Amino acid sequence: MRAQSPTAEISLFKLERADDAILLSATVNFELSAAVEEALLKGVAMVFVAEADVLRERWYWTNKKVASTERHMRLAYQPLTRRWRLNVASGLITNAGLGLVLNQNFEALPDALAAVQRLSRWKIADVSDLDLEQRHLVEFRFRLDLSQLPRPFQIGMLGQTDWNISVSSSQLLALENTK
Repeated sequence: MRAQSPTAEISLFKLERADDAILLSATVNFELSAAVEEALLKGVAMVFVAEADVLRERWYWTNKKVASTERHMRLAYQPLTRRWRLNVASGLITNAGLGLVLNQNFEALPDALAAVQRLSRWKIADVSDLDLEQRHLVEFRFRLDLSQLPRPFQIGMLGQTDWNISVSSSQLLALENTK
C-alpha cells in the first residue's frame, strides 16, 4: 500500500450579486488521507478554513484589498454518540464557543464532509465597498488549518504531505453599474 497525498480541486466557483451583497458559491472536492481520517476517528478535531479577498485591480501598484472574509469549519467525531459535529464560524473557533454561527450533527463522515466541501451563497462583500467603475478580482482559498491542531500533531506532521489539503482560485468579478 503506497501513501498518497490528498489532492483538492475546485469544481464549482461562482460569483453573483444579490441586492447589495456579493455572494460566492463554491464546491471543493478532496479526499481525506488515512492519517487525517484516523486522527478524526480518535477524536481530534480538524479545522478547515475558507478565505475570500476582493481586490481592486490597479495598473500602477499592487492590487488593493477592499474586502476580506473567512469561514472556519471545525469537524469533530463524538465517540460516545458516534456522530460527527460540524461547527461553522466567521472567525477562530475557541473552546468558549463564542461567535459560533452554525452547529450541525451528522450520522456519517461523508455527509459531514459534503457540508464542509460546499459553500453556498456566502456573503463576501458589500457592493457599497466596491468602486463599480473599476475592475475587481476575487481570490478564494480553502485549506486544512494545521495550526489549530494539538501540538504533538503539529510536530509530527513536518514533511508529511498527507496533511496538506489546500486549493486556491481567482476570478474576475463582473459587476454592472446600475444607475
